[in-house]
Amino acid sequence: MKAPPFAYARARHLSDVFELLDRHGDGAKLLAGGQSLMPALNMRLSAPQVLIDISRLHEHAYIKVENGHVHIGALTTHAQISDSAEIRKYLPLLADAAQHIAHPAIRNSGTFGGSLAMADPAAEWPACCVTLDAQIGLASKAGRRRVAARDFFEGLYATAMKPNEVLTDVVIPIPGADYRHAFLELARRRGDYAIVGVAALAKVSGSALNELRLTYLGINEKPLVATKTSQVFVFKGFSEEALEEAQNVLASELDPSADLYSAAATKLHLAQVLTARAMKQLFA
Repeated sequence: MKAPPFAYARARHLSDVFELLDRHGDGAKLLAGGQSLMPALNMRLSAPQVLIDISRLHEHAYIKVENGHVHIGALTTHAQISDSAEIRKYLPLLADAAQHIAHPAIRNSGTFGGSLAMADPAAEWPACCVTLDAQIGLASKAGRRRVAARDFFEGLYATAMKPNEVLTDVVIPIPGADYRHAFLELARRRGDYAIVGVAALAKVSGSALNELRLTYLGINEKPLVATKTSQVFVFKGFSEEALEEAQNVLASELDPSADLYSAAATKLHLAQVLTARAMKQLFA
């Protein structure tokens, strides 16, 4: 299929984007890497009046470490995150997750901010940002604000971003040296959309884990944090008994949605399998 007709505008400055968004409102779409938007256009799932190309706003492609936080510009590509020594050192969860994103050609073009703004429930970055307590930067002509990642994702392809706002950057606190992480994902083929995945982060104290966060992707309409399941491991540690209890609790916390390839029961089973693998990795 071919994309529906639309007008095209290339922004030279962020102020250009604000003017176009104010003028066209919901009829405008932002084009960054295009790896999510272009297929949606070709399949007629999106029909904007005007496409605003922001790919030349190179000042919004960066990775900086400042005051105990990692700052990532919205136009930073998946490949730049994957290849970054700073990301590998300070946010290894992102480095591991990047390897699961599609294929090299897509990682070279797709952007961090574009993935977050798209809010695909099977995408890796939303779940990672929720797990890492990220703050998402939004800007408009009226000013700037930050939204916690856990509040940013509202539903299927739905976010807290207003029609006249642009996602500009993400700020992530650096976990301490006593934190461990795990990122696991199952897909039909390497590079396919995830059937289910989990991003895990925990603080290690001796043989116990504290502040455990388990966030699942591909399960429902947005990243799902399994708080009750996490608490089982925090209070009981890791054992076959604790794992069985946690998997039962997980079944009550998750409400998987079936898709074209996987039934809800299959997704739940795979989530339980990944939970066991993630916990073994954290407790190793």
